[in-house]
Amino acid sequence: MAEQRFLTLSDVSEILSISVAQARAMVRSGELPAIQVGGRGQWRVETRKLEEYIQKGYERTEQAVREGSIG
Repeated sequence: MAEQRFLTLSDVSEILSISVAQARAMVRSGELPAIQVGGRGQWRVETRKLEEYIQKGYERTEQAVREGSIG
């Protein structure tokens, strides 16, 4: 089976272990890139964008640890 290209906010919330409301807030703020699809404008996050977001999170954390701002 091919890898799923787009994820629902429910999928994203499950992957990140956050609430759907938190995932929606991340999308609406622009923190996590997404698109709206369909007549009801449901949000979809491309799997690649979610992976990039996660990688950037690791990089931010690594930088914060080096700078001593995380203890």
